[in-house]
Amino acid sequence: MIKRESYLKLLRDLKDVNLIKVATGVRRAGKSTILMQFRDELKQAGNKTIYYNLEEKENAHLIENSDALYDQIMSEIDPSTNNYIFIDEVQMVPDFERMLDSLYTKPYTDIYVTGSNAYMLSSDIATILTGRYVELKVQPLTFSEFIQFFPINDKTQLFQTYLTNGGFPEVANMLSSTATSEVPLYLESVYQSILEKDIKKRKAIRNMDDFRRVYLYCLDNIGNSTSANNIANVLNSNHQVIDRKTVDEYLQAMMDCFLLYRSARYDIRGKNILRTGEKYYTVDLGLADVLLGRPSSVNLGHRLENIVYLELKKRYGQVWVGKNYDKEIDFVVKNLNGETEYFQVSQTVVDKATLSRELASIENTGDYYKRTILTMDLLETSEKGILCRNLINWLVEAE
Repeated sequence: MIKRESYLKLLRDLKDVNLIKVATGVRRAGKSTILMQFRDELKQAGNKTIYYNLEEKENAHLIENSDALYDQIMSEIDPSTNNYIFIDEVQMVPDFERMLDSLYTKPYTDIYVTGSNAYMLSSDIATILTGRYVELKVQPLTFSEFIQFFPINDKTQLFQTYLTNGGFPEVANMLSSTATSEVPLYLESVYQSILEKDIKKRKAIRNMDDFRRVYLYCLDNIGNSTSANNIANVLNSNHQVIDRKTVDEYLQAMMDCFLLYRSARYDIRGKNILRTGEKYYTVDLGLADVLLGRPSSVNLGHRLENIVYLELKKRYGQVWVGKNYDKEIDFVVKNLNGETEYFQVSQTVVDKATLSRELASIENTGDYYKRTILTMDLLETSEKGILCRNLINWLVEAE
């Protein structure tokens, strides 16, 4: 298992900072492993650590109410030193927010928790723990992390593997061993686990078949403007009765358990977020392929766009779809200096007409901020002050 240094560095920087560290992200993205690697570092340095995985059977009695877990943790605490407390899947405990708040008030605690859905960051935790926690948003492996699992150094070959199978850490483990054929079954099991543990338990989904149809529609329309109305209209045209409100609830549930991310549209000229034209991206392309039952060669342009979206989300946090008059810029982000950056994604711009089209979308932004076109072309050039980068090279460079 590799060390995901970007997350570990953040945890090191946050060590002993008076905030609860909350690692969120889709199931099997590696949250627990990251925290355990950090816990190992603390233990090796001689620090006192306390750990509970609430999905383990022996801890079932601790999730009945928050008092049981609180009392158990307090019985292990040593008030004479710093106690580093790690709780996996804390959202399984009723009223866990107040338990964390009580632990937080102790001067000798430093708290780290994981959760596999966004319900744990609902209005309750925002109210009770406001200003007292920081969220670490953990995604499946980026390409630069993925390639660390393999001894070969052929990045082009590994990128095709990543494009096909996605970035769940266990998938990378399987691909680097002899269990390649088991990857589809594993990804299907990840999806079923999310349905059982996050969707069914947290949302009153009336029709799981309809839920799956809405999800598959989104996966099949990566990179396209999508709305609840669009989805309802398409499904109803196929004699599947569903209303806009229900679709909207399903979409929110998918985002809450990190199956999907929504990217709002940003008007570059008006400097404001628009209420229409948003796009949805999958948390993992391998998961999308298995559920859709199609090869990775289908809709390659939009798949590359999804990979870029996930990378930008990891590097910058917030990612928008850009509107520039009647043109569209694939992605708009703000860097650490507050400066805007623009990204366009295309499979190739070798053809002059394609290059001209992509340049037209991104060149007249009315400012001098950095603009980049990412392609699979090997040659990297600069056109009208716009960088044309090879996507694989861009993915493996330092974050």
